[in-house]
Amino acid sequence: MSEAGPQPSAPGPTASLAADSELTHARVTALAAAVGAYDIRGRIPDQLNEDIVFSLGWATATTMAELHTASEIVIGHDMRPSSPGFARAFCAGVESAGSTATLLGLCSTDQLYFASGIFGLPGAMITASHNPADYNGIKICGPHAAGVSLESGLSRVQELAPAAPAADGRTVAADARTAAIMRERYVRRVRELTRVDEVTGLKVVLDAGNGMAGRLLGEVFGTDAGDDRVPFEVIGLFTELDGTFPNHEANPLRPENLVDAARAVVDAGADLGLVFDGDADRCFFIDETGATMSASAVGALVAEREIARARSEGTERPTVIHNLITSRSVPETIIAAGGCPLRSKVGHSGIKTLMRETGAVFACEHSAHFYFEEFFGADSGMLAACHLIAALAESAAPASRLVADYDRFVQSGEINFTVADPDAVLAEFAAQAGQFPPHTVEDLDGIGLLGEDWWVNLRKSNTEPLVRLNVEAADEAQMKALTRRAGDFVTARG
Repeated sequence: MSEAGPQPSAPGPTASLAADSELTHARVTALAAAVGAYDIRGRIPDQLNEDIVFSLGWATATTMAELHTASEIVIGHDMRPSSPGFARAFCAGVESAGSTATLLGLCSTDQLYFASGIFGLPGAMITASHNPADYNGIKICGPHAAGVSLESGLSRVQELAPAAPAADGRTVAADARTAAIMRERYVRRVRELTRVDEVTGLKVVLDAGNGMAGRLLGEVFGTDAGDDRVPFEVIGLFTELDGTFPNHEANPLRPENLVDAARAVVDAGADLGLVFDGDADRCFFIDETGATMSASAVGALVAEREIARARSEGTERPTVIHNLITSRSVPETIIAAGGCPLRSKVGHSGIKTLMRETGAVFACEHSAHFYFEEFFGADSGMLAACHLIAALAESAAPASRLVADYDRFVQSGEINFTVADPDAVLAEFAAQAGQFPPHTVEDLDGIGLLGEDWWVNLRKSNTEPLVRLNVEAADEAQMKALTRRAGDFVTARG
C-alpha cells in the first residue's frame, strides 16, 4: 500500500442493485435506526448485523469514490465480540464495490485516524465506543482523518446501502505489515509530541476498562516485554481486552465507572489516574486525591501548551476551538495565552471540519474529546493523556493544583430529559427565556442563554427523543438555581 493512496475512477453506485426486496427493506429499517449525525451505532443484531455492515462497506466505498476519487479504505476494529466479524463484512462490502480494503485488525479509534492520516486514505473503525456490550457501530472518516457527518457523507452512505448487492462470501485478510507500520509511527508520534518518554519520578494508574487502551498501554508506555519502556511507573487496571466489559462499562462519563481508578490512585499513592473509554479516543483524569479532574480544565491546560508551541513556531495568534458546553475558563485561558478562541457546536465531525477551515491548533469538548492539529485534526485520548503526564512532570504542584487555576466556575454536568417533541420544547424554551436573569439568546447548538457570569444551554440529542441541559455559573448556589429553573421548565413540558 502506497502512502499516497491510489486514485482510480469511482465505482458506479448503481452497478449492483439488490434484487431481493425483503433484503432491501430490512436494510432500510435497520439503517434508519443506526445512522446518526456523526457515526453509525446500533444494537446487535436487530439494528446491526453482518449483512447491514457489508452493505455499509459497499456504500462507504462508493461514497468515498464519489467524494474523493478514493479506491482504498483502511479499516480497524475494537475488542467487542462482534467486531472482527463486522470488520470482515465491512471489508467484503468495500471490495464488492470495486475498492481495496486494508484491514489493520485490532486498534484504537485514534490509531485508525492516524492510519487514515499517514496513508491519506478514508477510514472506518468498527466500534461502539463507550456503549454497552450489546452495541456496535462504525466511525467513518475521509482521507487524512477528515470528519464525516450526515451533511458531509453519512447521508449518502445511508441512501446507497440498501441497494448494495448481497454478500458474496469473499474474505479479506488483515494486513500485518501495514498495521505494524501504523503502530510504530503512532507510538513515535505520540512520544515526539509530548516527550513522555523523558518523564521520570511519576506513578500513573491507567484504567482501560477492558477496552483498547489495554493494548495502548503496552505500545505507548513500553510495558510489554522487549519494548522501550518509559522511565516512570504505570499501573494498569482491567487491561485484558474483553468487549463484554466484566469489570465496569468502558464509559467514563458515568461516575461509577471512575471509582476503581480513583481507589487505585489513592491506594497506590499515584500522581495521576487515566480512565479511557472502550475505543480509547477519550480519556478522563483523576487527581492524586481520587477526585475527577474537569475535562474543561484539562482542555484549557493543553490549549495553553499548544498555543505556546504554535507561537514558538511563528503563529502570532493561534486559533483554538472549544464547544459551547466547555467552561468559560477555556476561552479565558486561550485569550490569556495569546490565542484566538472559537466556539463550536458539539460533535467530532463538525469540529474536525472547522479545524481544517480555520487552521486551529487544538480543540476540546466538555466530554473529554481533545483534537490536535499535529494529529491530523483528530481526537486522541492517549495524546491528551501524555500531554497531561508531561505537564505534571514539568510542574512542582500535584495534579489537583495543576488544574485548579483552570477550574474557576461550577457546572451542572449534562442532564438528560426524555420528551415527546424536542423541537417544540426548544422553541418554547427560547420563547419563555425572559424568566431568566438578563442575558442574550443564541442558537448555535440548541438554545443558549448567556449571562454575565453564567450560561444555560438546552439542546436536543441527535439519536434519541431527549433534550440535554448544561448549566455553568460563578458559584454553586447560582448554578443550582439556574439548573432547577431550567429543569422544571423542561419537566413540565416532557
